[in-house]
Amino acid sequence: MSLFYLLLVALVQGITEFLPISSSGHLILLPGFTGQEDQGLVIDVAVHVGTLGAVVLYFWRDVSLGLSGIPRMLTGRIDTPGSKLAFLLAVATVPVILGGLVLVMLDLTEALRSVTLIGWTMLLFGIVLYWADQTGAERKRSEDWTLRDAIVFGLMQALALIPGTSRSGITITAGRMLGYDREASARIAMLMSIPTIVASGVILGAEVVATADVEAARYGAIAAAMAFVAAFAALVFMMRLLRSVSFTPYVIYRVVFGAVLIWLGYSGALTTA
Repeated sequence: MSLFYLLLVALVQGITEFLPISSSGHLILLPGFTGQEDQGLVIDVAVHVGTLGAVVLYFWRDVSLGLSGIPRMLTGRIDTPGSKLAFLLAVATVPVILGGLVLVMLDLTEALRSVTLIGWTMLLFGIVLYWADQTGAERKRSEDWTLRDAIVFGLMQALALIPGTSRSGITITAGRMLGYDREASARIAMLMSIPTIVASGVILGAEVVATADVEAARYGAIAAAMAFVAAFAALVFMMRLLRSVSFTPYVIYRVVFGAVLIWLGYSGALTTA
């Protein structure tokens, strides 16, 4: 793998992880667009570690609050802001973990990597995001998060196991449908990414440790650092932009890109093999 392609993978992952445009869809399509081989599991885990570091740093106040509440949550005392946040994040993470295990056990992960499927999910869930953003009320803030809402967020997040859906996009959609304002929807979506990325990293970590060598570790460290920088910049950009702009620019991108992918997929001009 060339250093240029490694940096390209890191930048694509970092930029698209938190914007509502599907990082998994872009990474699956990247080899087909560039003619390169798939970057492999080591790099995948490395760039996710980088994006994890970015979201933890950006939302450190919320992260430290949730971490401080874990001991009380584990003893069943959901009576402080910290223990409530930790509990709701745990609840919201369960559906995606269970869904991921089902896909692995049924060996469906490869079947979901087709260009046409990614195109359709990119387009359709983009339209759903637009509808939710334009019609959703803005009466709730992030501190209004409830158990019922956490379950809805979690179930919606599980849909993001289908490439092209976008984990951040579908959870932001859930927030707007439930009446959270744009900033609160994005904040909850970003915080939900932390246990989700950690869970996926733990599941894949054993295989990475067993197969990685010194060179792979070096490439992984470079990829993680670049993904961290790109993801942090993307987070700053999106959260600031939400103060004055809706999610419409991302919707336009999704619809146009999705339509192009559908055409390329059905014409046979692009595959993920």
